[in-house]
Amino acid sequence: MDYVEAESKRGLRDLLQSDRRGVIVSTIHKFEDMPADVNLRRNIFVLVDEAHRSTSGALGTYLMAALPNAALIGFTGTPIDRGARGRGTFQVFGRDDPQGYLDKYSIAESIADGTTVPLRYTLAPSDLGVDREVLDREFLDLKEAEGVSDVEELDRILQKAVTLRNILKNPTRMDRVAAYVAGHYLHVVEPMGYKAFLVGVDRQACALYKDALDRYLPPDYSAVVYSASANDDETLARFHLSEDAERQLRLDFRDPDKLPRIFIVTEKLLTGFDAPVLYCIYLDKPMRDHVLLQAIARVNRPCEDRQGRHKPSGFVLDFVGVFENLEKALAFDSRDIEGVIEELQVVRDRFAALMARARAGVLPLTRGAASPDKATEAVLEHYRDEEARQAFYRFFHEIQGLFEVLSPDGFLRPYLDDYETLSRIVRLLREAYEPGVSVDRDFQRKTEALVRQRVESGAIRDTLEVYEINEHLLEKIAASEQPDTVRVFNSARSIQALIEARAAEAPYLFSIGERAEQVILAYQERQATTQQTLARLEELIREINAAEVERARMALPGAAFAVYWILHREGLPGAREAAERMDAVFRQDPHWRVSEGQWRAVRTELYKVLLPRPPAAGRVVRETGLEYDPKSLVDQIFRVVEQAS
Repeated sequence: MDYVEAESKRGLRDLLQSDRRGVIVSTIHKFEDMPADVNLRRNIFVLVDEAHRSTSGALGTYLMAALPNAALIGFTGTPIDRGARGRGTFQVFGRDDPQGYLDKYSIAESIADGTTVPLRYTLAPSDLGVDREVLDREFLDLKEAEGVSDVEELDRILQKAVTLRNILKNPTRMDRVAAYVAGHYLHVVEPMGYKAFLVGVDRQACALYKDALDRYLPPDYSAVVYSASANDDETLARFHLSEDAERQLRLDFRDPDKLPRIFIVTEKLLTGFDAPVLYCIYLDKPMRDHVLLQAIARVNRPCEDRQGRHKPSGFVLDFVGVFENLEKALAFDSRDIEGVIEELQVVRDRFAALMARARAGVLPLTRGAASPDKATEAVLEHYRDEEARQAFYRFFHEIQGLFEVLSPDGFLRPYLDDYETLSRIVRLLREAYEPGVSVDRDFQRKTEALVRQRVESGAIRDTLEVYEINEHLLEKIAASEQPDTVRVFNSARSIQALIEARAAEAPYLFSIGERAEQVILAYQERQATTQQTLARLEELIREINAAEVERARMALPGAAFAVYWILHREGLPGAREAAERMDAVFRQDPHWRVSEGQWRAVRTELYKVLLPRPPAAGRVVRETGLEYDPKSLVDQIFRVVEQAS
């Protein structure tokens, strides 16, 4: 569709008066002083972004008077349903009631979709807060503070709140708040790998907080970002930043591995700044409604680190007390806010409820067992089914997210042993049933630290034993007192570990690894008993031992021996000669992996080695009376040679 951008007030007026068809792009400021009834057409659609404030004043009046019959469609994340000035968003754009949405995408929906994370908050200790009566009288109860839609408007209101600002900037209080922020950041936020905002009541408070924080944290941990003014005194001017310096600071803040870790702000960065690594806001500035929601939305961006760990939520530590009455602090859409902005006690209650479920349904598997091996057997058997394991992983994932938010907290002390056992169960199941998946990626940083610190033997083993595969191993397994289920997974893990360590030099191990995976898969799907599975794994161990003896005796190159072992295992006569001929075929056409022509040529030559002519019937009877499938053999040979390279 044709569109044009209005470059001036006069240009916009001419476009509307000329009755131009198409899309006109403009800022609302170009409607200033626009005459009434510029265009009376009814099929004009005006789409307004940031609709909660764009049309609330004189500019909105000019727009609606110029286009009195137009349909107005507003986009906003924070609609105003009541306020001291102008009409509410619903009155301008929809029906005159709080449900006048044309379409709505709620915070709860965005959390469910994964486009944002939940928000949690807690109030700072009462001795660090502000007088409630002063907060209500000078801010929360003011009619003019209702529906405040931008930070500049908020700051004008706070300029009049003299007593409140004096309380917030009391030097003794600021020092104690800075000490608390430093301790909380070091013990709660930094161990998670995230960053924080400290929001001061004004620019002077930001400068003073920088001095205070530097007494408790390294100076490069924090940086002040606010708008400069030509009239600033020395206290404020020392934190002025050039555009380039501020741009670099913003980039560094977004990088979890770089300093600074805390931004001290009051108006800048509270809207429009997206840094997924931002987890916590230390709120020491009175806010409400749209400004408050815009500010705390800085911490609800999803974040995934290099290890695949996900940010569990955003967090607000409220030193002012505005969250003490959420219904008043976020007066618009208060029903939508319930359940998605939770007080920390709700998190504690949920954690306790989930741990009660774990103590009733999961942890009894490890209790009363005669030994850690018996407990390990019980867990492995209980979660043999894929569906049950995945349900447990989801269950643990929710508990872990809550633990990450709460730790360190004295509330957790009665749960630490049981939580550690759950972590051990996750690690054990991942090692046993998903050997290709990194175990540690399941653990958030605080859980990982807990498991690492508490390395002493618990109620259950958290890792499988890895045997050294040699001629004495089968005797060792037979003499072991471990349950057969544990032997199965220890044997499988030992084969896998050997393949990971030595397959590059001994590529015949790839084909053995494939068969080991098939054995375990059959066991998981209950197509084989524990005893049958153990017997098949022991047979693979015998094969590895036999192959190592043969490899040392024959002194063939790695890929050639791998081909030989496939042919030898099938009982083909002349297996060594055939393997050497096949190895020469692969070397003769070295680009067979990327050239379809060479791939076909190599495949044809391999069939010629196996047979006097290419197979027609698919299966051929050997001299021994047994049969083999040439196509299957050739497929195996291609796989093992490709893996070897």
